Amino acid sequence: MATIHKTGRRKTSVARIYLTEGGSGNIIVNKKDYKEYFPTSLLQYKMEQAFKLTDLENQYDVKVNVYGGGTTGQVEAIRLAISKALVSLNQENHAALKPVGLLSRDPRKVERKKYGQKKARKKFQFSKR
Repeated sequence: MATIHKTGRRKTSVARIYLTEGGSGNIIVNKKDYKEYFPTSLLQYKMEQAFKLTDLENQYDVKVNVYGGGTTGQVEAIRLAISKALVSLNQENHAALKPVGLLSRDPRKVERKKYGQKKARKKFQFSKR
């Protein structure tokens, strides 16, 4: 049983996953079950999405180390890493994951605050007189 190591990123979140063949579908995120780490159903759906699209549910065990950002960024970083790992296992999975957008890295990040302004784009109130 080979272990596949992949990384995924989203905003400031970085996820490193270890995908092991012949498992029972256990997903461990930062030494907790993923349903405990991500309590909402939407986040749990995003975790399982790549496996459901490729019909590989309950065939692989996944161990995840994730840090940085918030819960949504972390889940999407994990989802990207899992998708990359499934494609490296079998190239036919690429056809199922690519149209849904699970193989593309989302480059959007928070824009930095500029000096002389209140926020990144918001300015201080202007007074003409």
